[in-house]
Amino acid sequence: MNTIFSRRWAAGLLAGSAGLLAVGCTAPRAIVSTGKVTPRGEFRVGGNLAFNVPTETISKAGSTLKSAARELAQKSANDTVRYNQTIENLQVAAIAFALDPVRPSSDLNLRYGVIDRLDVGYKYAFGSHVFDAMYQFLGPVGSVENPGASRPGTTYASIGLQYATQRTQLPNIPFLDDVNALLGFRASRHDLIVPLVFSNSLGAEEEIGAISYGVVYAHTFLRYGLTPGNLFNGPGSQFVTGKVPELPTVRQNFGSYGIFFNAKLGYRYAYVIPALSVYYQNYGEYRLLNNQTAKLSGLTFIPSLGLQFRIPGSSARR
Repeated sequence: MNTIFSRRWAAGLLAGSAGLLAVGCTAPRAIVSTGKVTPRGEFRVGGNLAFNVPTETISKAGSTLKSAARELAQKSANDTVRYNQTIENLQVAAIAFALDPVRPSSDLNLRYGVIDRLDVGYKYAFGSHVFDAMYQFLGPVGSVENPGASRPGTTYASIGLQYATQRTQLPNIPFLDDVNALLGFRASRHDLIVPLVFSNSLGAEEEIGAISYGVVYAHTFLRYGLTPGNLFNGPGSQFVTGKVPELPTVRQNFGSYGIFFNAKLGYRYAYVIPALSVYYQNYGEYRLLNNQTAKLSGLTFIPSLGLQFRIPGSSARR
């Protein structure tokens, strides 16, 4: 009876929160897992809300640049626009937002314990599809119903691999709509994330939760291009006079290094998971129009809050 109730409760809350969660399409980098993987035959379902706060992106999108983007986009609809430093800054801002946007992100997720010490999962991040697996190399393999050798404070550790793919779109805000109208920005990306997670159980087999921490490496593969509209180099420009040529698709990749902390708090079937992940990344050097380039690097802070529900396997319910 408890298991049936927990299934219905989880499904109802997830369905009811879907509208709230559908606010972003950034590949999820918040780490909310513990060192203990999902026990064999058990399901875990949940959802997370996070906010992506990248220092470099914020620094590239000041109020003056936002005003200039609006004015230039309005002008380009009826007249030509001359390439200048502001146009260059707008390109850098667009790339920064594609690499690491300032925006809410969210996901709904499902995990299943395939065998002892190994589980697999899928996340739908409203624009990004994420597949992952975790392998537990430290700690017992019991469950809440069958705790075995686990005790309060038991240490677990696991390592995982996560793959995310998405077609990158600039966030739907006026500033970036104006940039896109002027520059014709397009991009797609793939992300690989490798978390190393340690945790200490609260109760036997995380019955009332866990405290988790660890390190994470992520690698992003980006493709982007620019197809400007009525954008020209005028007489006296350092560039060739005439219409600014488009930037064909460029491939770029970069690594990110992070640390994280999360707390899983609840009882048996339902848990709340507040978390904080912090990344540093040297995004690298990026090509712009007119053979110009820009270098980007910075920190990203990702606070998040999640819900998780566990559905015991059939053997645990006997």
